Amino acid sequence: MTLRAILFDKDGTLVDFHLTWSAATYSVMQRMSGGDPAKLARLVEVNDYDLENGRIRPTSVLVAGSSADYGLAWAQALDEVGDAAFIANMDRLLTEESLLHVSAIGDPPWLLATLKAEGYLLGICTNDSEAGARAQCEKLGLMPWLDMVIGYDSGHGRKPEPGPILGFAAAHGLAPQEIVLVGDSTHDLHAVRAAGGLAVAVLSGLAGREELAPHADYVLDDVMALPALLRTLKG
Repeated sequence: MTLRAILFDKDGTLVDFHLTWSAATYSVMQRMSGGDPAKLARLVEVNDYDLENGRIRPTSVLVAGSSADYGLAWAQALDEVGDAAFIANMDRLLTEESLLHVSAIGDPPWLLATLKAEGYLLGICTNDSEAGARAQCEKLGLMPWLDMVIGYDSGHGRKPEPGPILGFAAAHGLAPQEIVLVGDSTHDLHAVRAAGGLAVAVLSGLAGREELAPHADYVLDDVMALPALLRTLKG
């Protein structure tokens, strides 16, 4: 079946995960702990944050999860209630801080413009909030080429479930088999395979080839190699 649409995971695929999120997450942990060193220490622990090197470890839930997944653990660490208001505030702070650090992988505006010119529908499929994803894409100059931005809170569920991919397909009159999803985690690959689409892994995130290859149809060093792959698949 002809490929008609490309969905991109955001962090680790179009956006450098470490440069964008390691400093941002620590700033949010500081802000939410309100200067209480014990609360900050608990947040560092639940987020598996490498305080010495100022990095989010590959084993952290922050790598592929959403605030709906880890928000309760944050609330417990802070002795607060992990309700909708808590999650909304957390998402707002994460968006604010990430925009101070957001860094692209390669040249995403060129990539999206190239793929759009070749006739593909394009979208973002992330476990970040939709508002956060839109804000980062706006700052990186990507919004003119995007047909849809899907976050964990957009009403389609979140990866590794197939809902976001199926939601994009339904919104644009596509069969799931016509969609490629490009991502740097097994959450991405499991989601698109469950939907019936094509799974392309990139090695620009925190997971290695050994972890990703068994779940991917193709593995690329980074997303900038995607146009060449798609032209090869077209024959």
